[in-house]
Amino acid sequence: MKKITPFLWFDMQAEEAMNYYLSLFKNSKVHSISRGPDGNAFTMSFELDGQEFMALNAGPQFKFNEAVSFFVDCADQAEVDYFWNKLIADGGEESMCGWCKDKYGLWWQIIPKQLGELMNDPDPEKSQRVTQAMLKMKKIVVADLQKANTQA
Repeated sequence: MKKITPFLWFDMQAEEAMNYYLSLFKNSKVHSISRGPDGNAFTMSFELDGQEFMALNAGPQFKFNEAVSFFVDCADQAEVDYFWNKLIADGGEESMCGWCKDKYGLWWQIIPKQLGELMNDPDPEKSQRVTQAMLKMKKIVVADLQKANTQA
């Protein structure tokens, strides 16, 4: 296990959520699942594309919120579309600026690498136009960012 590992508190759907996340991210695997006397999963350790996580079924006392999110660095629009559509499916919801919440209440930032490149354009006017375009988006659309960058 790495020195720092995100630890996710679920009501009673940690195993279901883990399996869902495993289906979304390549190179993912379960490390361990401990079960209580009733046979239900209690804690689990898993990996999503190289990032280790732990999860716990511990009841409804705590909920996820936007204060903690997971940033997914996407290579291109196709990858943005894939993760965005999967994460908002079945009860997830869109938010602004590339943020979305999945059906378990966990927050994600689905961000194409082009966003950082275009926002850091050495021309401050181009950078500002890209930022303004991004602020109007829910899902980030690379073509619209590129259009904002090239407007005169």
